Amino acid sequence: MKISTRGRYALQLMLDLANHYDSGPINIKDIARRQGISDKYLEQIVAVLNRALLVKSSRGAKGGYQLTGPPESYTVGKILRTMEGDFSPVDCVGVNGVDCEKRENCVTVRIWERLYDAINEVLEDIRLSDLVLWQKEIQSEDGMNS
Repeated sequence: MKISTRGRYALQLMLDLANHYDSGPINIKDIARRQGISDKYLEQIVAVLNRALLVKSSRGAKGGYQLTGPPESYTVGKILRTMEGDFSPVDCVGVNGVDCEKRENCVTVRIWERLYDAINEVLEDIRLSDLVLWQKEIQSEDGMNS
């Protein structure tokens, strides 16, 4: 499993919105500048997140994007699956797993199922609010080391 740039940038965008949760709508150009990502690329990503109802948009001079709920209501898994799809390591495992004629006699399918379950457990256990906290911890450690 490898997370694409789109998935990583979506997570960064969502983290930026979570960090500014109480600030109202955030302009995509501001997020792009803070994150060092092309605003055109972020617009493509935010469109997917908007269709999935993870963010909402506001038009006008003070328009932009914001989370549809509090940061603790988002799991990393939900965000990444929105961008990447299912995280099954092989075709015969996961939500969209295909039937395999060898499955009932396949020993290795147990490995793939355990891997799939472990990945999803980690991704569902981490919330956007955890990332906000972790970022604050890193920033305070950097401040102490300066």
